[in-house]
Amino acid sequence: MTRTILIGAPIDDGQKRPGCVMGPAAYRVAGLARAIAELGHGVEDWGDLALPGLRPVTCPNPAIHSLPEVVGWTEILADRVEDALDQGGMPIILGGDHCLALGSVAGAAANARRQDRPLFLLWLDAHSDFHTPLTSESGNLHGTPVAYIAGRDGFDAFPPFPAPIPAERICLFGIRSVDPAEHAALLERDIAINDMRVLDERGIVAPLREFLETVHAQQGLLHVSLDVDFLDPAIAPAVGTTVPGGTTFREAHLVCELLHESGLVSSLDLVELNPFLDERGKTAKLMVDLVGSLMGRKVFDRPTRSY
Repeated sequence: MTRTILIGAPIDDGQKRPGCVMGPAAYRVAGLARAIAELGHGVEDWGDLALPGLRPVTCPNPAIHSLPEVVGWTEILADRVEDALDQGGMPIILGGDHCLALGSVAGAAANARRQDRPLFLLWLDAHSDFHTPLTSESGNLHGTPVAYIAGRDGFDAFPPFPAPIPAERICLFGIRSVDPAEHAALLERDIAINDMRVLDERGIVAPLREFLETVHAQQGLLHVSLDVDFLDPAIAPAVGTTVPGGTTFREAHLVCELLHESGLVSSLDLVELNPFLDERGKTAKLMVDLVGSLMGRKVFDRPTRSY
């Protein structure tokens, strides 16, 4: 049995389309805690985090917005995720836009360093999020977490990342929208980029199993960051950054079932859910269903629906 700890991160400062702030409430209404408990796991809900007092921070890129807020969220999330892991729990961070990973993965990295174990990152997303505050043209900091985690320069306003994750321990999975500046920076590093072309050619299973086997061989900890836009917008419309050609219902569940079977996941982000854009809770329910697969529900346990 896993002791899961739900941490609400009502954040929409990392981008400009309001609505992600409602994400944590939507996951609770969609029955996330119940779905986990029904699988025999412990569930503790630590409630929603609140933005701490802001300190003055600056960035030379005039496009960057909400920098003090995102830095504040980063600091409090890192502390709370580290606390949850230190207490032997598996934190599930309910977002909130993807800038929350600046803090959640920092907390996981601090805990991994204390355990003297390598931390790995599986990034389930349509985007590589490899901009820095200096290279972002949109100014949206939800496009920067992987760069921060990998130790790129340009994050002077943020706390130093506890232990940058080496490129060979990062796996981008389902990628299909990368800006030229990000692409050039990624080519300089040995990050595994499993874009949709790779997944179309090799399938879902082979590249994911290869990565998970590496995590297992090194006795690593695994942080999984699941963005709604990893999914095809036809089945998951409640996200402000839709990109056609995402994973299908069956592919996404297969990913989550493989993650469960690996027994390696130590922390999890659920990000970019914007309930304002949803259709009668369709996306929130699907994300909860995926967490069920990640926590042990099998494909033959699926309930029949009347709609």
